[in-house]
Amino acid sequence: MAESSVETTIAPEPTLGVWIIVALGVLTALGPFAIDLYLPALPAIARDLHSDNGAAQRTVAIFFLGMALGQPVHGPLSDRFGRRLPLFGGLAVFTLSSIGCALAPSMEFLTAMRFLQALGGCAGVVVARAIVRDRFQPRDTVRVFATLTLILGVSPILAPLFGGYILLVSDWRTIFLLLAALGAVMLAATYFLLIESRSDETAALARSESPWRSYKALIANPHVMGFVLVGAFAGAAMPTYVSCAPSVLIGGYHVSPTMFGWYFGVNGAGLIAATQVNGYLSRSYRPDLILKIANRIALGVALIMLLNAFTGFGGMWGVVVPLFLMCVSMGFNQSNALAGAMAEDPLRAGATAALVGATQFAVGAVCSTIASAYLDGSARPMALMISATIAVAVILFAVMRPHTTHFGGRP
Repeated sequence: MAESSVETTIAPEPTLGVWIIVALGVLTALGPFAIDLYLPALPAIARDLHSDNGAAQRTVAIFFLGMALGQPVHGPLSDRFGRRLPLFGGLAVFTLSSIGCALAPSMEFLTAMRFLQALGGCAGVVVARAIVRDRFQPRDTVRVFATLTLILGVSPILAPLFGGYILLVSDWRTIFLLLAALGAVMLAATYFLLIESRSDETAALARSESPWRSYKALIANPHVMGFVLVGAFAGAAMPTYVSCAPSVLIGGYHVSPTMFGWYFGVNGAGLIAATQVNGYLSRSYRPDLILKIANRIALGVALIMLLNAFTGFGGMWGVVVPLFLMCVSMGFNQSNALAGAMAEDPLRAGATAALVGATQFAVGAVCSTIASAYLDGSARPMALMISATIAVAVILFAVMRPHTTHFGGRP
């Protein structure tokens, strides 16, 4: 059997149609969109279901957990059975569970449906990334992932705004009905736009080994795991911010749900801009160098936010401005960590995408849950957790020194 790292076994296509790129971007953004859209409604959900804000916040954390647990299943399935079949199943589960969320009679039922919604929605993340790796050489994947992140970045800009305006004319249940409609649209788009991209070599390897053996091979690769762990711990700052932001801004600083969407959107715009700059830089610099510098800058910004949160310096702006800069740093973080990990083993693209995503969402779920458990109306728990998780990423990079020989550019 040929070595799985041999690039000549794959015949990537140089380009993808614009509508296919859009479809892949929406599939990647489906899970995050399902979070961002209902964030302004969390206080209303808690009131309507006769619960508290902490229980409502936990529906965010359970979604991250579902995203973490579902991806290790979808990844090997997409290597073994092709990219389309797991995607059809995942989108069907997402659509039906979104309807279940809209009909939820209690917080416990909503939490369960959110978990199922995440299990289905994460298929889009895994399969979209695997398709990119199927079609493109490693040196091109950073720019393609940057394009997908451009679409992904629309979610934190528009979703909270849209969610806030929906609450002006309807209730939070309408938000989940909208998500169900989006899931149905993506089912149709998958059927008509996405052709099978898995290679025969990938299928042969997947049939010859169990999912556990696939993951064992990836975990044993220090270059893969270096990118996976550094990206996961740095990236955990985002779910921590997402889960805590409503309590901090709406609850602590008394920002209206509509204005909350604008604050959230500006951070998303910074993420988008940074991602596009990162795509340009990737032409000349290796992803490990960009990753190292971005994480160090992110740590410095996070420590400033932590200091301001505990001293009260700058009030709300002392927290909001560093948050914006932290989001900007993530635009240089995630694309490079993902491209670096995906470059190493093209015949296990689905499993690699699942490992990256599952680790990222697992770490994010743990960090956001811990931070949410200690919310006290201030920014202190959020700032402390964001600083801690980025610090771990910086330390891991120094220890593991992730790099790949599949990219050109300056080391």
